[in-house]
Order: sequence, then structure tokens, then C-alpha cells
Amino acid sequence: MSPRTLRLPSWLPVDPYILALIGTVVVAALLPASGTAADVAGRTSTGAVAFLFFLYGTRLSTAEAMDGLRHWRLHLTVLCSTFVAFPLLGLASKGLVPFVLSPQLQSGFLFLCLVPSTIQSSIAFTSIARGNVPAAICAGSFSSIAGIVITPLLAALLLGGSAGGFSTDSLVKIVLQLLVPFLVGQLLRRWTSGFLGRHKKILGYVDRGSILLVVYTAFSEGMVAGIWHQVTPLRLVALLAAEAVLLAVMLLITWQGAKRLGFDRADRIAIQFAGSKKSLASGLPMASVLFGAHASLAVLPLMLFHQMQLMVCAVIAKRRSRDPEEPEAASGPASEAAVGGAAATAS
Repeated sequence: MSPRTLRLPSWLPVDPYILALIGTVVVAALLPASGTAADVAGRTSTGAVAFLFFLYGTRLSTAEAMDGLRHWRLHLTVLCSTFVAFPLLGLASKGLVPFVLSPQLQSGFLFLCLVPSTIQSSIAFTSIARGNVPAAICAGSFSSIAGIVITPLLAALLLGGSAGGFSTDSLVKIVLQLLVPFLVGQLLRRWTSGFLGRHKKILGYVDRGSILLVVYTAFSEGMVAGIWHQVTPLRLVALLAAEAVLLAVMLLITWQGAKRLGFDRADRIAIQFAGSKKSLASGLPMASVLFGAHASLAVLPLMLFHQMQLMVCAVIAKRRSRDPEEPEAASGPASEAAVGGAAATAS
């Protein structure tokens, strides 16, 4: 999906895909899969996740990624924001237990802080705000690749037993379900990229359908296990308040931190949007592997944060687009080739 094809209608306060996710949760609550149906749903979900990461691998151009490495300071800043600053704030949320967040919601809040950055919306908002779009493409892509390895390792280190009993078997599952399909997609890209380019719209439905299946399976397991009795409306309000503070802090850190590091306006915009956001597409499949039957509570903070970041960043991007023009400076990876490859990388 290119930055020009992502539309966030001003008259629609909620992302349509979030409505689809909510609908899936409702279906799982009313008609949860159990017994043989749960086994079938679980196996289908596992296959869908593997296929999803295969598609991610086929879409990332190795040449564009290598070109983006020239702007290493920007990418390192985004990675530090995603996998250092966010996790530190997630760890600080332990102080909110038990008065603000329950232990289960706090584990989900911490997991939210460990997942990689999103690609599509980071590019779209950077484009709207007249920022460094190629840098946003590469930064989001690098974060997603690194997250396949870093997120499970951070989960093992910081979440421990709350991550569904994280073990060597869990790490093997992550490798087999996420990393191996991604690498296979990279290896086969020269033969599959043309076909995928011609069928982007259909494969986009496959992308989102796979994630909806993961959500249905996770929430079905949660319903059968009875864990939703642990969530009250007051806890949800408290969770939203904690996430609002988290997002505000990260938006401030990425903008002011990039300024202190000497980045120009275009780069600061890319850093802010790529460094303050979290990927629902990457986080949901990982949670299904790491948390098992408790995945439904674990992904709830991520689902809420995803919608919140879209709404807030849409407003920020529109305001940034009205900033006065600055003289253009040479920026590392802002090559025409990378701009031309935006659609293929971000879809």
C-alpha cells in the first residue's frame, strides 16, 4: 500500500479495519471455537501467520533496504525509540499494578511496547506532513525485520512466565512461523514480486483476513478459558489513559530527541511517525505464539493503541503539512529509486 492509497477520511472517527477487528472479537465472544473447531482454527491460524510473513518477505526489496542503510543514524534512532525507549516505559508501567492496571493488562501493555514499528501508516503520515518518505519506508521495514528476532527475545527477558511460559519451544515456533517464511519470501522474491505486484488488492485482503483469523482464534481461546471476566469497564478506561500518556511521551521524545540529534525537519517527521507507532500486523501473530490462551488479553492494549495512534498522528500530520517550507538539504536515502519503490515496500 502506497502513501497515496491510504485514506483516513475526516468524517470517519474510527479506522474501518478496527471496526472489522471489533466485529471479529464480538463473533468470537458469541461463537467461540472449541474442541475440534478450535484445533482446526488454531492450525489454520498458524498457516495464515506463516503465509503473512512470507508475503512480507516478498515485498521488501533488498536493494531498497541496502540503499536505506546509508542513512544509518536515522534508522538507529528509530530502532532505539522502538526497542529501547518504548520497553523502558513499558517496564515503568509495573508501578501501575494493581491500582490502575491488572497484572494481565500490564503484561499486554508491556508487550505492546516490545513490538516493531508499523510501515504503512508511518509512510502515509510522513508523506502527508512532507517528511522524508524514503527514510520512513526503510525505517519501518528495518524495524519489522528486527522485530522478528528482537521482540521474542525482549519478551523472554522482560515478560518471562507471563508470556505463556516463554521457553526454547516458543522461540523455535517464532523462528519457524515468522522468520523462516520471511526469509523464504526474500529468496523467492525475484520470481514472485511480479505476480504479487499485479494482485496487490487481492493479497491485501489476504493480509487483513489472516490477522482477523488470528484475532478470532486468540479471543476464542480466551472466552473458553474464561479470562474475560477479569476485565472491567473501569480497567479499560484506565488502560486507555495509560496508553494516551505513553503515546504523548513517545511523540515528544521522538520529535525533541531528533531535534537535539541535529536532524532536519523532514528526517524528524520520519523519526516521529516511525518511532512512536506500533504494528498491529506484526504484534498480533507474535502474541498468538507467545501468549497462547491468554493472547486475547495480551493483544487488547495493542489493538486500542493502534487506533489511538492513527487518530492522533492523523491530526499531527495535517498540522505538519501546513508548516512553512524549508530549504531542501541532502538527506541520506532520499533517492528516486526508494520513492519509486514505496508502494511495493509498504503494501
